[in-house]
Amino acid sequence: MTARSLRITEATQGRLRRLNLLTTMPPLVIGAVVVVVVDTRTWWHAVVLTPAVGAALLTYERWTADDLARVVLPCVIVAGAVWPPGALLIGAPNAYWGICTVGSFALTRPHRHRGLAAAGLFGFVAAVGAARLLIDQDDVRRTLVSYVIVPTAVTVLVTVLTLLGERFYDIVRELDHSRKREAELAVTRERFRFASDLHDIQGHTLHVVKLKLALARRLVRSDAARADEELREIHDLVSDTITQTKELAYAQRRLNLSAELENARNLFEAAGIRVRITRRAEIDSGFSELLGLVLRETTTNILRHAQATQVRITLSAAGIAIVNDGAPGDTRPELGGLSALRQRVTEGGGELTAERRAGEFRTAATFARSGTAATAEEEEAR
Repeated sequence: MTARSLRITEATQGRLRRLNLLTTMPPLVIGAVVVVVVDTRTWWHAVVLTPAVGAALLTYERWTADDLARVVLPCVIVAGAVWPPGALLIGAPNAYWGICTVGSFALTRPHRHRGLAAAGLFGFVAAVGAARLLIDQDDVRRTLVSYVIVPTAVTVLVTVLTLLGERFYDIVRELDHSRKREAELAVTRERFRFASDLHDIQGHTLHVVKLKLALARRLVRSDAARADEELREIHDLVSDTITQTKELAYAQRRLNLSAELENARNLFEAAGIRVRITRRAEIDSGFSELLGLVLRETTTNILRHAQATQVRITLSAAGIAIVNDGAPGDTRPELGGLSALRQRVTEGGGELTAERRAGEFRTAATFARSGTAATAEEEEAR
């Protein structure tokens, strides 16, 4: 996997984690306030309970930022140190909330002894709660439920849910990797198609040229007229091959706009990108070939350079517009391979543009002929 793909994957995970922070942090803060208020009967109770709450919120915030390693150990120590005095001195059955939260996030870090660590966490919560039975023996059943069963069960449940949430991010990472591999494979297939076409053009020609040159060498002294004819055929054959190679280089050879649309759809879908093709009018056959060139090059650019999740292709009587939502917001739009086509589009009476707007990247080739005033941009805006 390339470094760029890895950065894209990390950015995707970062957005998901930040969304999780925005949606989940308010309920956590409310829960933390409730824990402190319910169990606090004097000012020093709040002093004892608050550090565990702070450690839990800090741990969650750092987890959403994918920066848990720096704070997890001190937060585990702080939260773990609050549960014993909270249960034994204050009589606060909810004081386990801090170590429950911090411990569950600590277990998301890859570790070969994760099972032992989980058992240690559950055992610690249960053991401290059970120690309360040595102090409060008036109602053993209530004490057992409030300090042992409920804290341990909630800690187990929160840990399981947290690990499942972490597994969700792992799946997102794997899916993103797969999508990038599909995009890279699609580009590779496109290159292979080009190489195959180039081989078809030049391989046969060079083989024929080699045979005709050998024949001309044998005839140059015995039959000069025949040798001259062979050399003329070689010249014509090479000229024709040069023409075909230029056409291939500009993606003209056997180009068909409808076929390019279908090819673009297949490539995008193979890369996990949603694509929508809208035909608002029939394309003028006079410049449909140029539009096919623009579509092919834009498709390759999106697969290689963008981070798109969806693409919209709009055809109108005036041209074509291709819009994708994967352009990085901190870079200027570059035409790349399309720059080679800009002059040809201009010479054909059109205009090739590439721009970023409203969080999307748009490439458009527009023509104005026979009084056609609408452009692909206006069609796309509607």
